Amino acid sequence: MLGIPLTLVLLTALVERLMVPTTMLLQCLNSRLGHLYQPFNIRLLHLFLVGSLLVCLFFLTPAAFFATLEPEWDFLDSLYYCFISLTTIGLGDYIPGDSPNQPYRPIYKVATTGYLLVGLTFMMLTLTVFYDIPQLNFGLFFLMRSDETTGDPEKVRLQTPGAVGPKYTQQLDDGGVGRRAVVRVKSRRDDSPSPEDTTPVHARP
Repeated sequence: MLGIPLTLVLLTALVERLMVPTTMLLQCLNSRLGHLYQPFNIRLLHLFLVGSLLVCLFFLTPAAFFATLEPEWDFLDSLYYCFISLTTIGLGDYIPGDSPNQPYRPIYKVATTGYLLVGLTFMMLTLTVFYDIPQLNFGLFFLMRSDETTGDPEKVRLQTPGAVGPKYTQQLDDGGVGRRAVVRVKSRRDDSPSPEDTTPVHARP
């Protein structure tokens, strides 16, 4: 009841710290390739680089170590263990360090725990990078229309293309003519009329 929530909080905090260099990498790609490729393609390249780092450092390389240290595991078994562990499936059919003749078993167990902690953090980082790409956020397809209209107004505004925050002009549709009424914000200290103000002097407040 306490360990799992605290572990999630720890992993989330680590992911937020790792997002700083990850965002710097994305900005570097944008500065170098922004004039050649679309932003979506650059984000895909960024996701590919982060995903490749995840596969090489936390799937293939540890699988090679486990295949060497575990007497009854081959490379496929080790890769299977890394996959089910970092995806939090955790079936428990493969457990490293259970061999009775395993040398330095306590150190091996501690090193495996550290690998799982770092690997889960990097897995969450990769999923965060994936989730930040709007075109690949498939969860939006499962939202009901009522969720978009009755949800958080600020969230709806941020998800609306072209939304730029509070507006100081109001668009009034007058029978399809498209007449515009402008509501101007004027400082209390400035009592001078606007050059574009066509209101008669006697009618001004």
